[in-house]
Amino acid sequence: MNPHTKSISTLSLLLGTTITISSNHWMMAWAGLEINTLAIIPLISKSHHPRAIEAAIKYFLVQAVASALVLFSSMTNAWATGQWDITQLHHPTSCLLLTTAIAMKLGLVPFHFWFPEVLQGSSLITALLLSTMMKFPPITILLLTSHSLNPTLLTTMAIASTALGGWMGLNQTQTRKILAFSSISHLGWMTIVIIYNPKLTLLTFYLYTLMTTAVFLTLNTTKSLKLSTMMISWTKTPMLNATLMLTLLSLAGLPPLTGFLPKWLIIQELTKQEMTTTATTIAMLSLLGLFFYLRLAYYSTITLPPNSANHMKQWHINKSANTPIATLASLSISLLPLSPMILTTI
Repeated sequence: MNPHTKSISTLSLLLGTTITISSNHWMMAWAGLEINTLAIIPLISKSHHPRAIEAAIKYFLVQAVASALVLFSSMTNAWATGQWDITQLHHPTSCLLLTTAIAMKLGLVPFHFWFPEVLQGSSLITALLLSTMMKFPPITILLLTSHSLNPTLLTTMAIASTALGGWMGLNQTQTRKILAFSSISHLGWMTIVIIYNPKLTLLTFYLYTLMTTAVFLTLNTTKSLKLSTMMISWTKTPMLNATLMLTLLSLAGLPPLTGFLPKWLIIQELTKQEMTTTATTIAMLSLLGLFFYLRLAYYSTITLPPNSANHMKQWHINKSANTPIATLASLSISLLPLSPMILTTI
């Protein structure tokens, strides 16, 4: 890809995200979402592979429909109430349309169908952007309108996303698809608590972004696109794969790692809201996801591949230390002791 094109796409991504998260007017938020969509498409299709072109087309079509629904929802609300302010969403039809549009943009069940396919057709770095940065503007809109949305609908979608994200990830062998279903599952945890404690949703998203970035950058360094590649990558970078194992366990939400903190707080908040059954259900469904996280961790460090004799004798080249990955992985593993300080901010 031409460096100028890459720079323009990256700057447009930052601009679109900034416009959406800082706007109060529906038209400005919609414009930011459109800039984001148009900026990421060249990054998805830059490899010129048929899978990449297919992923770009699927992404464009889904995002175009979702943006049209956002526009239609805001216009319907403005027609009924005379308000273009994002926080003044009161019309029932507009609330339903907006929930549908944001679910499509985020990849929540039952509008999840495009997300694993698009990630599979993208490079690991583009997949990282799709899983983290591209989710921030829709989550911001959901945050600003959460007081007007239907709690039952959001809870149903959240539980379905957690269930399907864990269930569909069980039989995957491609790391990008596994992380796509992991993202769908985590979005369920974020959505279920957004009405009761929006700051907790943001905290969950920040920690998810931190852990996912560490995992994607590590996989990009070891060039691990599928499980069979992960089985032999530990012979080349043993320390990096050992760190990857801990980061994956943190992403699964096991104590005493960082990923346990948001799940713990969400279950506590749901219990405070007298939603003990819902909290128990979503906690049990997260065990499905735990299975494939453990499988990824197992493949990254513990197993010996069938043809290990050909790989154990490789030259160990002294590679320069990757400071960003080391920093992100350390934070992904060791932030739980800071939970008292984090709790004071939410």
